[in-house]
Amino acid sequence: MSEAIEALYPSLSAEYLSVEIPANMIFGQLASTVSFDLGRKLKVSPQKLAAQICGGIETENYSLLRDVEVAGGGYINFHANFADLSKVTVNSALALDAAYGYVKTDKPETVIVEHTSANPISPINIGQARNPILGDALARILAARGHTVFRHFYVDDVGRQTAVVAYGYKKLGEPPLKGKPDHYIGLIYTLTSCVIEINRLKHRIEQEKNSTSDTLEQLRRHLDEWTSIATELEKKHPKLFGQLLKKIAEDDDIEGLVSSLNLNYETGADSAVKKLVRDVCKLSLDGIKETLANIEVVFDSWDWESTFTWNSSVSKILERLKATGYVFEKGPVLEFDAEKVAAEFKLKQAFGLKEDYEIPSLTLLRADSTTLYTTRDIPYSLWKFEKAEKVINVIGMEQRLPQLQLKLALWALGHVNQAKGLIHFGHNLVTLPGYKMSSRRGRYITLDEVVAEAIRRARDEVEHRSPTMSEDQKHKISRIVGIGALKYALIEVDPIKPVVFTWDRVINFERNSAPYIQYSYARACSILRKGTKKLNEANYSLLVEPLEHDLVFALSRFPEVFVDVAENLKPSIVADFANGLADKFNRFYSLFPVIKAQPEPLSKARLAMVKAITVVLRNSLELIGIVAPEKM
Repeated sequence: MSEAIEALYPSLSAEYLSVEIPANMIFGQLASTVSFDLGRKLKVSPQKLAAQICGGIETENYSLLRDVEVAGGGYINFHANFADLSKVTVNSALALDAAYGYVKTDKPETVIVEHTSANPISPINIGQARNPILGDALARILAARGHTVFRHFYVDDVGRQTAVVAYGYKKLGEPPLKGKPDHYIGLIYTLTSCVIEINRLKHRIEQEKNSTSDTLEQLRRHLDEWTSIATELEKKHPKLFGQLLKKIAEDDDIEGLVSSLNLNYETGADSAVKKLVRDVCKLSLDGIKETLANIEVVFDSWDWESTFTWNSSVSKILERLKATGYVFEKGPVLEFDAEKVAAEFKLKQAFGLKEDYEIPSLTLLRADSTTLYTTRDIPYSLWKFEKAEKVINVIGMEQRLPQLQLKLALWALGHVNQAKGLIHFGHNLVTLPGYKMSSRRGRYITLDEVVAEAIRRARDEVEHRSPTMSEDQKHKISRIVGIGALKYALIEVDPIKPVVFTWDRVINFERNSAPYIQYSYARACSILRKGTKKLNEANYSLLVEPLEHDLVFALSRFPEVFVDVAENLKPSIVADFANGLADKFNRFYSLFPVIKAQPEPLSKARLAMVKAITVVLRNSLELIGIVAPEKM
């Protein structure tokens, strides 16, 4: 088409070229509105211009193009030569096999994907589970694209929360762990937080007892809430709760002790504190690693936040920031003027912000001399950029402002390329209908529990569908299906939208789910096991059914879809594509014979197409970390 337009209008640029896939295949496999866009510029009728362009396209020069036509008052529709398209597509899929669709970039980069980075104070819960699963999918996709990818976990071991759990662990006499380490440490954190919060509220109420303001009433309401939580926790864990309550009561200044732990750990000034907090974090991290390994999420590097406070990286960054002129004091607090940086460098439009939006300042240093997470993230980001050209932070959408402030801080420090290479891959949360999670209150459902339940439910389906399968096979398939179901449910929804987690949607063999796609793959593999014919005599011109054309066209588009997914970081599109292909295959399976199709060359062509379908379904699922089982 570009050659035809260039021949008609040599001075025009390629910006007017646009093609899309029609909603209905009867209008062709590709369509263009170029005649409308170009017609307005040239003041020529779209119908007339479309006819001129079509007349200039020599279809005989393009083996995959059957014809091109004018439709709808100026649309240009392109119809594929399906005999050749089928042959090229299916043979390519069979020849390339595990590599089919994975188009390599001509500009490979070294990329760090930092994801999960959960606080080492409790187990990963279902509300947080979307992060490791999305992060792992992004890493897989970018690696398939030809980039060198490193997966990093940032251990958030600095801050009040780790000080709280270390305080509780110490008060209990650093007890031996019972059960999975992250679960036990998480329980200690929950119980300690509850006792500390009740003590804090009682102290505040005593201070405000003569007040007539609403503050006293609010404090009393909060105390009632926490007392109720304490009653619930004590009922579940009477011995441990009683021990903590007794031991913490020995201390007069609980807040002061926790704050001292926090400050001493951040500065690294006290070796005993360093060992205590690190040991507690490592215990929890051991459990988190076990959880992630169970769902086949791996990391190349575990980066400790404390490293950057202990080696003076954070203090050096603070000094550098002070010298930029974008830092000011707000009483005893040190602030970074993010708005001033954005305004002076005219960055709002580049960062997708409205000009009238005023970016809040970033608190760099608290009054107690402790730093905030984003402050510590500045030297960590620079450290990552010493190892990579691009850094992708997979972190919740609620962190949009801190991630923006981080970019602006890098810009203010003169690290412009790093600021441009830092990508915030934001995602929304996972919610359970009628259930509000809180680690601090001990109200959460762990990822371990959800994985176990997913496998159990998958086992029920496997028992129902394949009762004669061996016990070992049932166990293996149940794990593959259960974990795949969980991953798919957290990936297939666009990241900016929340996931409402319900089991009837997750474990579903009849529609949009991993088990549905896996079952479709296993069904296709079953056909191939029964079809022993050699495929070298397949006659692809016999694939004439519209549904066959739909399948071939979908298979041919997989490389294009993959490039879009990799370039625009859209793992949900992979899930949608795999589901759409499974839908088409299942309709085909219900309507047309494959092995018994006549004549023989048609049977071979259909068998070859089915084999190509297995290649694309497997390769699609591999990109999002889901195994495609050959039997179910």
